[in-house]
Amino acid sequence: MQSRLPNTPQAPDTILITGGARRIGLHCAERFVADGYRIIITCRQPRSALPEALEVMLADFSTADGIQRFIDELQDRAPRLRAIIHNASLWLDDSEGASALQQMFMVHMQAPYLINQQCRNLFVPGAAADIIHLGDDVTRKGSARHIGYCATKTGLEGLTRSFAASLAPAVKVNAIAPALIMFNPEDDADYRARALSKSALGIEPGPDVVYQSIRFLMDNPYITGSCLPLNGGRHLK
Repeated sequence: MQSRLPNTPQAPDTILITGGARRIGLHCAERFVADGYRIIITCRQPRSALPEALEVMLADFSTADGIQRFIDELQDRAPRLRAIIHNASLWLDDSEGASALQQMFMVHMQAPYLINQQCRNLFVPGAAADIIHLGDDVTRKGSARHIGYCATKTGLEGLTRSFAASLAPAVKVNAIAPALIMFNPEDDADYRARALSKSALGIEPGPDVVYQSIRFLMDNPYITGSCLPLNGGRHLK
């Protein structure tokens, strides 16, 4: 059974998950609710049918104004943060030009940078505290077709090491670099077969492996400034 923190005025009880309204982010949010945490998630647009236990904050991280508005609102709520999980992501193609690169830079780097800098005061002094960046396994070797995406996710890994040094020992800062976790419903059989063949384990693991990785980093007191590979052995192929 996963450990739970006591819900006292002194103990941190809140986890912020950016981009937590769908897929992996939503799965992790629901698992943390079951663990007894207060969960705040962000999404760009209102979504229906989200669990009532989740606190939803609308946020557009593709602009500096949008990031700052979110930070100001979060500060007003003054949650006792146990962890910040930067899951928000954009997957845009290089053919979309400089504007796509700028948007991905804002979401993958500028938003985490400003949130980490300005919301560090929301962590409870003396209590366990974590920041976790969700990167991508593609940064391991680069991408000829998604240069902007790969570059900004690589930048996020750099932020991990720098914030780990800056915020230690009060806050541990780590990253997770997932590869294939779960398919989209529209992915056809040929695409699925090719994707599965890229890893040594050859499976679609599902989103719980990301939750398990986050819990591992949160529960281990002796890891900071590291990037945990979550790729099923793609580096072995």
